Amino acid sequence: MHIAPHDNQNKPIVGIDDPTVPLNYFNIVMLKAGQAFEYQVPGYETCIVPATGTIDVSIEGVEFKAVGNRTEDVWDGEPEGVYVPVGAKVTIVATRDTETFIAGAKYDKVLSPFDVRADGIDKVQYGSDDTKTHRKIKHILGQKQHDKVGRLLVSELFTVGQGGWSGFPSHKHDTDRLPTETRHDETYNFRFKPNHGSGVQIIQREEGKPGDAYQLMDRSTIMLDNGYHPCAVMPGYEMYYFTILAGLSQRSLVQFFQPTHAYQVETIPGIKDMVAKFK
Repeated sequence: MHIAPHDNQNKPIVGIDDPTVPLNYFNIVMLKAGQAFEYQVPGYETCIVPATGTIDVSIEGVEFKAVGNRTEDVWDGEPEGVYVPVGAKVTIVATRDTETFIAGAKYDKVLSPFDVRADGIDKVQYGSDDTKTHRKIKHILGQKQHDKVGRLLVSELFTVGQGGWSGFPSHKHDTDRLPTETRHDETYNFRFKPNHGSGVQIIQREEGKPGDAYQLMDRSTIMLDNGYHPCAVMPGYEMYYFTILAGLSQRSLVQFFQPTHAYQVETIPGIKDMVAKFK
Protein backbone atom coordinates (compact mmCIF):
# COMPACT_ATOMS: atom_id res chain seq x y z
CA MET A 1 0.00 0.00 0.00
CA HIS A 2 1.24 3.47 -0.91
CA ILE A 3 0.65 6.57 1.23
CA ALA A 4 1.25 9.74 -0.77
CA PRO A 5 3.47 12.51 0.65
CA HIS A 6 1.52 14.76 2.99
CA ASP A 7 1.81 16.88 6.12
CA ASN A 8 1.00 14.37 8.87
CA GLN A 9 1.04 17.16 11.51
CA ASN A 10 3.19 15.00 13.83
CA LYS A 11 0.51 12.30 13.94
CA PRO A 12 1.36 8.65 13.18
CA ILE A 13 1.43 7.72 9.52
CA VAL A 14 1.22 4.07 10.55
CA GLY A 15 -0.56 3.79 13.88
CA ILE A 16 -0.89 0.94 16.32
CA ASP A 17 -2.63 -2.19 15.02
CA ASP A 18 -2.64 -0.88 11.47
CA PRO A 19 -4.79 -3.20 9.30
CA THR A 20 -2.04 -3.61 6.69
CA VAL A 21 1.11 -3.79 8.85
CA PRO A 22 -0.05 -4.38 12.45
CA LEU A 23 3.50 -5.14 13.61
CA ASN A 24 4.78 -1.68 12.53
CA TYR A 25 4.49 1.87 13.85
CA PHE A 26 5.74 4.99 12.05
CA ASN A 27 5.61 8.72 12.70
CA ILE A 28 7.41 11.77 11.30
CA VAL A 29 7.79 14.65 13.75
CA MET A 30 8.68 18.17 12.58
CA LEU A 31 9.95 20.58 15.25
CA LYS A 32 11.51 24.03 15.28
CA ALA A 33 14.42 24.64 17.64
CA GLY A 34 13.10 24.83 21.20
CA GLN A 35 9.87 22.94 20.48
CA ALA A 36 9.03 19.71 22.29
CA PHE A 37 7.05 16.60 21.39
CA GLU A 38 5.81 13.91 23.78
CA TYR A 39 4.65 10.41 22.93
CA GLN A 40 3.92 6.99 24.36
CA VAL A 41 3.10 3.86 22.33
CA PRO A 42 1.64 1.02 24.43
CA GLY A 43 2.58 -2.42 23.12
CA TYR A 44 5.36 -1.17 20.81
CA GLU A 45 9.09 -0.65 21.23
CA THR A 46 10.28 2.34 19.22
CA CYS A 47 13.40 3.95 17.81
CA ILE A 48 13.88 7.71 17.36
CA VAL A 49 16.05 8.74 14.40
CA PRO A 50 16.53 12.38 13.35
CA ALA A 51 16.43 12.61 9.56
CA THR A 52 17.86 16.11 9.98
CA GLY A 53 18.56 18.34 12.94
CA THR A 54 19.47 17.61 16.56
CA ILE A 55 17.30 16.58 19.52
CA ASP A 56 17.52 15.84 23.22
CA VAL A 57 15.57 12.76 24.29
CA SER A 58 14.20 12.02 27.76
CA ILE A 59 12.80 8.55 28.47
CA GLU A 60 11.25 8.45 31.94
CA GLY A 61 14.24 10.22 33.50
CA VAL A 62 16.96 8.74 31.25
CA GLU A 63 18.54 11.49 29.15
CA PHE A 64 20.22 11.33 25.75
CA LYS A 65 21.62 14.66 24.62
CA ALA A 66 22.44 16.03 21.16
CA VAL A 67 21.18 13.13 19.05
CA GLY A 68 21.51 13.76 15.32
CA ASN A 69 24.12 15.60 13.28
CA ARG A 70 22.66 16.03 9.80
CA THR A 71 21.70 19.39 8.36
CA GLU A 72 20.32 19.60 4.83
CA ASP A 73 19.13 16.05 4.17
CA VAL A 74 19.67 12.34 4.92
CA TRP A 75 22.76 12.26 2.69
CA ASP A 76 24.45 14.83 4.94
CA GLY A 77 26.18 12.70 7.60
CA GLU A 78 25.63 9.49 9.50
CA PRO A 79 22.37 8.58 11.29
CA GLU A 80 21.95 8.36 15.04
CA GLY A 81 19.12 6.96 17.11
CA VAL A 82 17.64 6.20 20.52
CA TYR A 83 15.90 2.95 21.47
CA VAL A 84 12.72 3.39 23.53
CA PRO A 85 11.27 0.51 25.56
CA VAL A 86 7.70 -0.67 25.10
CA GLY A 87 5.16 1.87 26.32
CA ALA A 88 7.70 4.30 27.78
CA LYS A 89 6.89 8.01 28.07
CA VAL A 90 9.18 10.06 25.84
CA THR A 91 9.92 13.75 25.45
CA ILE A 92 11.81 15.01 22.39
CA VAL A 93 13.18 18.57 22.45
CA ALA A 94 14.65 20.06 19.27
CA THR A 95 17.93 21.90 19.79
CA ARG A 96 18.05 22.57 16.04
CA ASP A 97 15.15 22.46 13.59
CA THR A 98 14.46 18.79 13.06
CA GLU A 99 12.57 16.22 11.08
CA THR A 100 12.57 13.07 13.19
CA PHE A 101 11.48 9.54 12.32
CA ILE A 102 9.88 7.33 14.99
CA ALA A 103 9.90 3.62 14.07
CA GLY A 104 8.14 0.93 16.06
CA ALA A 105 7.54 -2.80 16.38
CA LYS A 106 4.92 -4.65 18.36
CA TYR A 107 6.53 -6.34 21.37
CA ASP A 108 5.52 -7.53 24.84
CA LYS A 109 8.63 -7.14 27.00
CA VAL A 110 10.14 -3.99 28.48
CA LEU A 111 13.88 -3.61 27.86
CA SER A 112 16.32 -0.78 28.66
CA PRO A 113 16.76 2.43 26.63
CA PHE A 114 20.05 3.15 24.87
CA ASP A 115 21.43 5.38 22.16
CA VAL A 116 23.24 4.55 18.92
CA ARG A 117 25.75 7.16 17.82
CA ALA A 118 27.39 7.58 14.43
CA ASP A 119 30.31 5.36 15.39
CA GLY A 120 27.91 2.53 16.33
CA ILE A 121 26.16 2.30 12.95
CA ASP A 122 26.61 -1.06 11.21
CA LYS A 123 27.28 -0.51 7.49
CA VAL A 124 27.16 -2.86 4.54
CA GLN A 125 27.55 -2.16 0.83
CA TYR A 126 26.76 -4.61 -1.92
CA GLY A 127 25.86 -4.95 -5.58
CA SER A 128 27.57 -3.29 -8.51
CA ASP A 129 27.07 -0.69 -11.20
CA ASP A 130 27.18 -3.48 -13.79
CA THR A 131 24.22 -5.29 -12.21
CA LYS A 132 22.34 -2.01 -11.55
CA THR A 133 22.01 -3.06 -7.89
CA HIS A 134 24.65 -0.95 -6.12
CA ARG A 135 23.36 -0.18 -2.62
CA LYS A 136 24.55 0.94 0.82
CA ILE A 137 22.76 0.04 4.06
CA LYS A 138 23.24 1.74 7.43
CA HIS A 139 21.78 -0.33 10.27
CA ILE A 140 20.74 1.80 13.23
CA LEU A 141 19.17 -1.09 15.12
CA GLY A 142 20.98 -3.97 13.48
CA GLN A 143 23.19 -6.91 14.32
CA LYS A 144 25.26 -4.91 16.82
CA GLN A 145 22.15 -4.31 18.98
CA HIS A 146 20.75 -7.82 18.63
CA ASP A 147 20.72 -8.62 22.36
CA LYS A 148 19.25 -5.25 23.38
CA VAL A 149 16.13 -5.09 21.18
CA GLY A 150 12.97 -7.16 20.93
CA ARG A 151 11.60 -7.44 17.36
CA LEU A 152 12.58 -4.12 15.77
CA LEU A 153 15.06 -3.65 12.91
CA VAL A 154 15.72 -0.08 11.72
CA SER A 155 17.93 0.81 8.76
CA GLU A 156 18.62 3.44 6.15
CA LEU A 157 19.08 2.22 2.57
CA PHE A 158 20.76 4.21 -0.19
CA THR A 159 21.19 3.59 -3.87
CA VAL A 160 24.83 4.13 -4.81
CA GLY A 161 25.27 6.26 -7.90
CA GLN A 162 22.23 7.37 -9.87
CA GLY A 163 19.49 5.02 -10.99
CA GLY A 164 19.18 1.29 -10.42
CA TRP A 165 17.29 -1.38 -8.52
CA SER A 166 16.96 -2.14 -4.84
CA GLY A 167 15.48 -5.17 -3.08
CA PHE A 168 16.52 -7.39 -5.97
CA PRO A 169 16.44 -10.34 -6.50
CA SER A 170 12.77 -10.01 -5.58
CA HIS A 171 12.03 -11.44 -2.16
CA LYS A 172 9.28 -11.65 0.42
CA HIS A 173 8.96 -12.23 4.17
CA ASP A 174 5.25 -12.63 4.92
CA THR A 175 5.05 -16.16 6.36
CA ASP A 176 6.62 -17.82 9.40
CA ARG A 177 8.01 -21.09 8.02
CA LEU A 178 11.49 -21.51 9.37
CA PRO A 179 14.15 -22.07 8.16
CA THR A 180 12.87 -20.79 4.79
CA GLU A 181 11.13 -17.53 5.71
CA THR A 182 9.92 -15.33 8.57
CA ARG A 183 6.92 -13.03 8.89
CA HIS A 184 8.16 -9.45 9.07
CA ASP A 185 5.93 -6.46 8.36
CA GLU A 186 7.86 -3.66 6.66
CA THR A 187 7.39 0.08 6.20
CA TYR A 188 9.47 2.44 4.04
CA ASN A 189 9.71 6.21 3.74
CA PHE A 190 11.46 7.41 0.58
CA ARG A 191 13.62 10.42 -0.25
CA PHE A 192 15.19 11.42 -3.57
CA LYS A 193 18.19 13.54 -4.51
CA PRO A 194 17.39 15.92 -6.17
CA ASN A 195 14.06 15.78 -4.39
CA HIS A 196 12.01 16.06 -7.57
CA GLY A 197 13.24 12.57 -8.41
CA SER A 198 10.98 9.56 -8.58
CA GLY A 199 10.94 5.77 -8.48
CA VAL A 200 8.67 2.76 -8.58
CA GLN A 201 7.70 0.14 -6.00
CA ILE A 202 6.56 -3.24 -7.31
CA ILE A 203 4.51 -5.62 -5.16
CA GLN A 204 3.89 -9.00 -6.78
CA ARG A 205 1.54 -11.05 -4.63
CA GLU A 206 1.83 -14.33 -6.53
CA GLU A 207 4.56 -15.91 -8.61
CA GLY A 208 3.73 -15.74 -12.31
CA LYS A 209 0.89 -13.21 -11.96
CA PRO A 210 1.05 -9.43 -12.50
CA GLY A 211 1.26 -7.39 -9.34
CA ASP A 212 0.87 -3.75 -8.38
CA ALA A 213 3.20 -0.82 -9.04
CA TYR A 214 3.28 2.51 -7.21
CA GLN A 215 5.04 5.68 -8.30
CA LEU A 216 7.31 6.86 -5.50
CA MET A 217 7.79 10.55 -4.80
CA ASP A 218 9.91 12.32 -2.21
CA ARG A 219 8.36 11.45 1.21
CA SER A 220 6.23 8.56 -0.11
CA THR A 221 5.47 5.82 2.44
CA ILE A 222 5.07 2.16 1.47
CA MET A 223 3.56 -0.50 3.75
CA LEU A 224 4.42 -4.10 2.87
CA ASP A 225 2.31 -6.91 4.28
CA ASN A 226 2.96 -9.63 1.69
CA GLY A 227 4.42 -10.29 -1.73
CA TYR A 228 7.71 -9.83 -3.57
CA HIS A 229 8.75 -6.19 -3.46
CA PRO A 230 11.68 -4.79 -5.49
CA CYS A 231 11.91 -1.05 -6.14
CA ALA A 232 13.82 1.16 -8.57
CA VAL A 233 14.88 4.77 -9.00
CA MET A 234 14.98 6.73 -12.25
CA PRO A 235 18.35 7.35 -13.93
CA GLY A 236 19.98 10.57 -12.77
CA TYR A 237 18.59 10.42 -9.21
CA GLU A 238 19.69 8.96 -5.91
CA MET A 239 17.15 7.17 -3.70
CA TYR A 240 17.01 6.68 0.07
CA TYR A 241 14.51 4.84 2.16
CA PHE A 242 14.07 4.64 5.91
CA THR A 243 13.21 1.03 6.70
CA ILE A 244 11.22 -0.45 9.57
CA LEU A 245 11.05 -4.22 9.97
CA ALA A 246 9.12 -5.96 12.75
CA GLY A 247 9.02 -9.72 13.22
CA LEU A 248 6.02 -11.73 14.35
CA SER A 249 7.95 -14.38 16.27
CA GLN A 250 11.65 -13.41 16.09
CA ARG A 251 13.84 -10.43 15.32
CA SER A 252 16.14 -12.00 12.72
CA LEU A 253 14.81 -11.63 9.19
CA VAL A 254 14.78 -14.61 6.82
CA GLN A 255 14.02 -13.54 3.26
CA PHE A 256 12.52 -15.90 0.68
CA PHE A 257 13.83 -15.08 -2.78
CA GLN A 258 11.37 -15.34 -5.64
CA PRO A 259 12.06 -18.67 -7.39
CA THR A 260 12.01 -17.07 -10.84
CA HIS A 261 14.88 -14.73 -9.96
CA ALA A 262 16.62 -16.50 -7.05
CA TYR A 263 19.56 -17.63 -9.19
CA GLN A 264 20.64 -13.99 -9.49
CA VAL A 265 21.74 -14.06 -5.85
CA GLU A 266 24.89 -15.64 -7.27
CA THR A 267 25.46 -12.75 -9.71
CA ILE A 268 25.26 -9.79 -7.30
CA PRO A 269 28.48 -9.09 -5.34
CA GLY A 270 28.10 -9.05 -1.55
CA ILE A 271 24.39 -9.82 -1.39
CA LYS A 272 24.87 -12.78 0.95
CA ASP A 273 26.70 -10.54 3.42
CA MET A 274 23.77 -8.10 3.19
CA VAL A 275 21.27 -10.83 3.99
CA ALA A 276 23.29 -11.95 7.00
CA LYS A 277 23.20 -8.47 8.56
CA PHE A 278 19.41 -8.40 9.06
CA LYS A 279 19.59 -10.01 12.51
